[in-house]
Amino acid sequence: MSEHTKLLGWIGSSKKDLLSLPDEVIDLFGYALHLAQTGRKHEQAKPLHGFGSAGVIEVIEDLNGNAYRAVYTVRFSDAVYVLHVFQKKSTQGVKTPKPDMDLIRDRLRIAEQKSKGVR
Repeated sequence: MSEHTKLLGWIGSSKKDLLSLPDEVIDLFGYALHLAQTGRKHEQAKPLHGFGSAGVIEVIEDLNGNAYRAVYTVRFSDAVYVLHVFQKKSTQGVKTPKPDMDLIRDRLRIAEQKSKGVR
């Protein structure tokens, strides 16, 4: 790892959730996270609405009619924290469902505590 590569932190069940997805989705999300660790952004990564300028990023992958999301934050200097990885089952169009948004908010608070050294 170079001196400019941030650590990768997993919050809650995000790593287990990622590894339960199809291989193609794991590969894409893994590459997007690698880019984030080195200060770059995947072409499918965009700010997640509802977090202002909090540095909360969403990567979207559609595969075989299924929609997958990985949400991470680059807000903290010590690490890129993966907040939530899920298959979107909502019928609300592109909007992220409220239960998922609430979980992302909760995990962002946990990431902030970890970043500050609070365990």
